[in-house]
Amino acid sequence: MPPRAESIELPEMSRARRTNNQAHLQQQLLSGGASTTAPDSTILHAHHGGSNGNRGGGGGPDPDTDSDIEEERKDLLDAGEGEATGSFFDLSPTDKRNFMMLVLLYFLQGVPMGLAMGSVPFLLKSKLSYGQIGVFTLAAYPYSLKLAWSPIVDAVWSRRMGRRKSWIVPIQTISGFMLIWLGANAKELMEHADKKLHMFTFTFFMLVMLCATQDIAVDGWAITLMSQQNLSYASTAQTVGLTAGQFLSFTVFLAFNSPDFANRYFRSVPQDVGIFTLGGYLTFWGWAYLIVTVGLALINKEERTGGKEGVKSVYKTMWQVMKLKHVQTFVVIHLISKIGFQANDAVTNLKLLDKGFSQEDLALTVLIDFPFEIALGYYAGKWCAYFPSMKLWMWAFIGRLVAAVLAHITVWLFPRDGVVGTGYLVVVILEHVFSTFTSTVMFVAVNTFHAKIADPKIGGTYMTLLATVSNLGGTFPRFFVLKLVDALTGANCLAPTPSPLDPASDTSATPFEPFSCALEPEKHRCKDLGGSCKIYTDGYYTTNIVCVAVGVVTFVWYIRPRVNRLMALPLRAWREYVD
Repeated sequence: MPPRAESIELPEMSRARRTNNQAHLQQQLLSGGASTTAPDSTILHAHHGGSNGNRGGGGGPDPDTDSDIEEERKDLLDAGEGEATGSFFDLSPTDKRNFMMLVLLYFLQGVPMGLAMGSVPFLLKSKLSYGQIGVFTLAAYPYSLKLAWSPIVDAVWSRRMGRRKSWIVPIQTISGFMLIWLGANAKELMEHADKKLHMFTFTFFMLVMLCATQDIAVDGWAITLMSQQNLSYASTAQTVGLTAGQFLSFTVFLAFNSPDFANRYFRSVPQDVGIFTLGGYLTFWGWAYLIVTVGLALINKEERTGGKEGVKSVYKTMWQVMKLKHVQTFVVIHLISKIGFQANDAVTNLKLLDKGFSQEDLALTVLIDFPFEIALGYYAGKWCAYFPSMKLWMWAFIGRLVAAVLAHITVWLFPRDGVVGTGYLVVVILEHVFSTFTSTVMFVAVNTFHAKIADPKIGGTYMTLLATVSNLGGTFPRFFVLKLVDALTGANCLAPTPSPLDPASDTSATPFEPFSCALEPEKHRCKDLGGSCKIYTDGYYTTNIVCVAVGVVTFVWYIRPRVNRLMALPLRAWREYVD
């Protein structure tokens, strides 16, 4: 799965629909004090008799007072997670309209993201090695770097246009024109991908940077578009919108770009091109961007927000947040939590294509997978409204490690004769669906936890901090994983075997020195010379085993115990960063 932008904001507490009694409980909880470095549920302190006493430690706290505070903490936290509307159809008309607005905006972000992290690497696989494709994956890094400029998006805006539309409207306009330019030059860039790799990468890097900046603004707009009791639906809108956009640019585009798919299902006279070309697809969505942007600028009105906060002040507040010990722990968890599935996410589908799995069958696989992903995103949002979100995240983490092992076995079972039958296709589809299930639950669950703990006072910056490190955990290892696959792969180009029926095929008189054909250019060279490339060590299997092993070790010894401790922290502990 391509990496996703994981950030939704928590609405201001002044807008929260809580009773006066709940507000009183919150005040009581805040008066109890909390240690931001306490490792577990003993973080609550009671001010009793002029002294602080840790539960279970010295100091003699009043047990009744501690018990009351603990119950108040649970009541307060439960109030934030247990008020969600039952289903989409039960939402208020305003929430329904705003939900669809979020879906549309996230969908537009998903279109170029699906190309940058889905279709384009697959189209480049026949021209570039895994390591070169790893260079192109650097185009996805802006989503992992957007923390650097998120305070600017949060603090600089026009009162006339609105806090979020001040960024969304111009960014979508620039993105539209950029897509149109890419559409006009896509054919040349693809034909000379090996020579223009860095230009190709830089162009998509800038496009993804625009999407990442828009993501900051859209996440901030969620603060007024969804009411608090339906906050989990903002996360669902992100899942549905991004998934639909990525699906369209990945699965649908690959299918209709494939000449075999088009000739088999839509043509009576075969042709050597698909129904969609990359250039035509990019041009279409460039104009679609511009049309939607005009409608957004003229029709949708943004609610007025409070006064502006200086850029320097927002950066300072963000630094204070990053100094919190439990935030630092959460950052480490995000940075290491996706290592275990990197080989599966980045290489499995490419390896299947390398072995002979057709682009048509891959498109069919993801096509079947798509409705499961949409439905699971919806239900994962509902589950997070009733169950501890990070508990679901940990269960999905285990499932995702299992999915990586199943993918390993699936690739190993690829038919030796290269003929993909119905049985093997079903195995690939089932493996994909299970992998999608675990990935979607992890994504929605961590989004919900982010939304719960974020401080609305600094707009989208807090959430962007969490989302940035989460995305970085999925993008920074990918480059190294793809390089490692190339480094661990051993293959030799062997001389062609002469045919007894064709004396001209006997090249024994011509010296043929075997050479390495582990990389894509050498594979093509071997084929042009009439040789056969024999792989004796496949780096995919070794890399996947290493990744899964790292995932298991880090989960058992670090991630699981730390996540349990973080879940025990009260809500206010994530916001105690003011000097």
